[in-house]
Amino acid sequence: MSGRLDRRDQQLLIGAAFVLIFLAAVAAVVSPPTASEGAIPPSSYSPAWAGAKGAYTLFERLGYRVERWEKPLERLPVPSPGAVLILADPDPSPAPTSGDRIAVRRFLEAGGRVLATGPGAAAYLPNALPFTPAMPWESNRQFPAREPSPLDRGVAEIELPPPRAWHPKEPAHLVAFGDGETAAVVTWPFGRGEVTWWASSVPLTNGGIRQAGNLGLLLNSVGPAEGRVFWDEYIHGLRGSLWSFFAATPVPWALAEFGLVFLALLFTYSRRESPARAPAIVSRLSPLEFVETLGDLYHSARAGAAAVAVAHARLRFLLARQLGFPSTAGSRDVARSASQRLGWDEAALFDTLSRAERAARAPEFKDHDALHLVQELDGWTGRLQKGHRETE
Repeated sequence: MSGRLDRRDQQLLIGAAFVLIFLAAVAAVVSPPTASEGAIPPSSYSPAWAGAKGAYTLFERLGYRVERWEKPLERLPVPSPGAVLILADPDPSPAPTSGDRIAVRRFLEAGGRVLATGPGAAAYLPNALPFTPAMPWESNRQFPAREPSPLDRGVAEIELPPPRAWHPKEPAHLVAFGDGETAAVVTWPFGRGEVTWWASSVPLTNGGIRQAGNLGLLLNSVGPAEGRVFWDEYIHGLRGSLWSFFAATPVPWALAEFGLVFLALLFTYSRRESPARAPAIVSRLSPLEFVETLGDLYHSARAGAAAVAVAHARLRFLLARQLGFPSTAGSRDVARSASQRLGWDEAALFDTLSRAERAARAPEFKDHDALHLVQELDGWTGRLQKGHRETE
């Protein structure tokens, strides 16, 4: 057996190679671009400049019972005294579910505290109105302490990007840090808990925690190491599964490409090794093709009257053979004889036969009317044949 591929197999492999190259190009084009430093979410897993792995590691070393929360907020446990939930710059799209908002409200009412950052947190926090964040190209600005609160303990000022004229309207909202133009940090009580809302997550990021006062603000916002600290990563897309990890990598595209190559090889092997069978040939003499051809012929020739004449002649022939009347009998005699011998409706049969006789002599008979009349004649013919079979 020759080891060379024939011409068709070569063409198949060349085509599969082109498809593989095309998929690789598509993967390179549509794969998400590398996020810029400002676009990286402040995840506790990220060591990037805009990540928050440094803050998470700091809490661990200081003895906080900090843990990453990778489940829906609805599964948050009842907070113990001193429990804190960190919502670091949640993405407003998709919007949180009603269960998420209820979970945050329940956490606060039970005595827990929530540290939220960024404008997207407004969708999660009770009694919170959204604000416009700083533009990406704006640099950080220093904000002094405004009103006395536990957040300014040992902190004279903080540094973060300035939001656009953030002026809370609720009377209970306390502006802890800000200036004459805008607020930077707002806090307010809710239930038995407390909400602390930063305008930006910069003070807890790896790059911003080193700025003046930012570390102190973070520690004051979380409080003493008394209860559990839940750092929510579910809002950053982490779902705690192996597939969710690989979904953000080129692995799915690589699996698709390997699958395509496998199918091509499988098809090539099965095509070469499977038994040879002659293709099935559909007969051109099938009844359906004959009917369609005859119908097209009648339609193109506008011979509806001829079709009616054929159906009428067939019905009269079968009736004459069944009832024994002469072929020259009129339609009235045929209808009367069928009524007496077969129990048919004489008036209805006579009407059908009369219209068929007139149609057969009308050269310009319409196809639509001819169709209905042929169906009526075939109906009488079917009744006659059915009665003949039952008699036998």
